[in-house]
Amino acid sequence: MREYLLTLCITAAVTYLLTGPVRKFAIVAGAMPEIRARDVHREPTPRLGGIAMFFGMCAGLLAADHLTNLNEVFEKSNEPRALLSGAALIWLIGVLDDKFEIDALIKLGGQMIAAGVMVMQGLTILWLPVPGVGTVALTQWQGTLLTVALVVITINAVNFVDGLDGLAAGMVCIAAAAFFMYAYRIWYSYGIEAAAPATLFAAVLMGMCLGFLPHNMHPARIFMGDSGSMLIGLVLAAGAISVTGQVDPDVMKLFSGSERNAVHQMVPVYIPLLMPLTIIAIPTADFVFAVVRRTWRGQSPFAADRGHLHHRLLQIGHSHSRAVLIMYFWAAVIGFGALGYSVNSASMWIVLGIVFLSFVGLVLLLLPRFTPRAPRWAERFVPPRYRRGRSVATAPGASTPAALSGAAEARAKADGTGAADGPLAPHEHPAPIVAGVSGVNGATAVGPRSRLLDGRGAGTSR
Repeated sequence: MREYLLTLCITAAVTYLLTGPVRKFAIVAGAMPEIRARDVHREPTPRLGGIAMFFGMCAGLLAADHLTNLNEVFEKSNEPRALLSGAALIWLIGVLDDKFEIDALIKLGGQMIAAGVMVMQGLTILWLPVPGVGTVALTQWQGTLLTVALVVITINAVNFVDGLDGLAAGMVCIAAAAFFMYAYRIWYSYGIEAAAPATLFAAVLMGMCLGFLPHNMHPARIFMGDSGSMLIGLVLAAGAISVTGQVDPDVMKLFSGSERNAVHQMVPVYIPLLMPLTIIAIPTADFVFAVVRRTWRGQSPFAADRGHLHHRLLQIGHSHSRAVLIMYFWAAVIGFGALGYSVNSASMWIVLGIVFLSFVGLVLLLLPRFTPRAPRWAERFVPPRYRRGRSVATAPGASTPAALSGAAEARAKADGTGAADGPLAPHEHPAPIVAGVSGVNGATAVGPRSRLLDGRGAGTSR
């Protein structure tokens, strides 16, 4: 455990220290795209944060290779080298996309090639534990197709959820923590060395996310971009593939005793089938809904929009930080809930705890719909959002609403339009503001913004 923690800390430290210089490099290189209609941030922010995360991963793997116990992972298995090869390829594609915005189909092809590179070096699914059937051996083509599909789905699911500051890195870190505890239990409790690579991958992934999060929390100073989101998605999928397809359930010796006990004891074997989906359940659900929504509208499944789950949280009324924390909460409930159920599936307390936490999560989701209003005498002690509506006091020398209305009417008469642009009547509602160049891009934008920060080479040539 000490060596895993040391690897995690080295990965986090290198990622954290490199993110600052990478941010300056991204600004100089012009990797600061203009604000798009679906974006939530208000100012152009540099990307390419995946560069720091990739070198942090390389530093973690290099440190692990020189440790006494973890060195055996590199000697007995080729999976770390397979991960490094696939990660380098997907990271390079992400860097090119962050700078030049390459076509979606090209990125999809690159993801499939990266998965194929890992398969060629031995990181693939060899068999599947199927409930009621047992261990089913897969042919080479079946294992390859299943591995490529899992990698592509995981990468795009993580990429889809990367829409708010700190959201993707935090959710993947929570998922990696749950997966680390699961893989470490298989390796340590059952003595199965084949689970050691997945445990190492999870520790390195946690370090990458923890080192990048301080720079990426709201308001973010740098984005990970596709170079980071696709990278952490690939590492997450690699750990799931390693446990699912490399650990033989027969080695656990779980088939002794009655049939009922065997079913309960086999839960830790079936969990690898579900763990890759449970730890990214929210991104996967967002991915599926987005594909269905865009296809129903006659659009391409790869067309961007503002219908993701985090966008809907902002539309409900949650602030940026609260929306991110709610997504963290649900990721933790699903990931650690699956982990607890794999440890003791017969415990009713675990099921009741998951149900209770799910109820708490639903209350948090609907909280803006039930905003309480404080009584008049307590309004001075509560935040403004809990106060009842009242007339706004004006500062000395400021124009009152009546004066503004009168001035607007005078201008209208002078122009011959016969209409005033003054304040709205109490029964009127303001027209919705359309997201665009001078509108808002998310719940945090309040007005016009500059398209570029300054003239220090932050713009692009396009």
